[in-house]
Amino acid sequence: MKTDVITVYSDLRGREEAMDTAERFAAYNSIKGKDAMHLRLLTEETICMVHGILDNFRAEFWLESEQTKHGLLCKICLSADKQANRIQEKHILSVSTSGRNENARGIGGRIRELLRHSLQAESAEDEQFLSSVNDVFLGAGTGSAPIAAVSANCWSLSAYKQNLSEDKESKSEEWDELEKSIISKLADEVKVWLESDRTQVVIERYFNV
Repeated sequence: MKTDVITVYSDLRGREEAMDTAERFAAYNSIKGKDAMHLRLLTEETICMVHGILDNFRAEFWLESEQTKHGLLCKICLSADKQANRIQEKHILSVSTSGRNENARGIGGRIRELLRHSLQAESAEDEQFLSSVNDVFLGAGTGSAPIAAVSANCWSLSAYKQNLSEDKESKSEEWDELEKSIISKLADEVKVWLESDRTQVVIERYFNV
């Protein structure tokens, strides 16, 4: 099943409606107890990704479920269209309560920063960032990229974990961030697609119901 699509904004308008949708989604799919709490936490983390990306930023949010041989697959989806004439924002809000810009720390922060840059990409800084993303974050462009990708325009959490586990010593800080991440602990997979007209994040979790 697929829920209604909720619009969420960078100032977190739509958050309560999205959380209510997640609660109804859990009840419909008989997801209870600790599993329901995990689904709620993943939903909160997903919604928080849009906080302060850009002034007037908005994205579509929904949940999907399907029965598979591995259990009930639930997907938390976030999708934002790219605006052809987006003006480069001079002021980027920070989600950090310390007042320092720590947006790129942790898995959620890195995905959030990827969203911000990919949706505007009109300044030299953003173009350079996305170019480096192709080589590092998405694992495309060079054969020596440390982070593997599912495809040239898709980053995968499971592939990221695998590559980090093979090189824990030199990437100890990244591994530590991964271990502390709610998304990394609770999600079975996270995929980020950079399409020509939109950016989409899908967080997957299997439940035995």
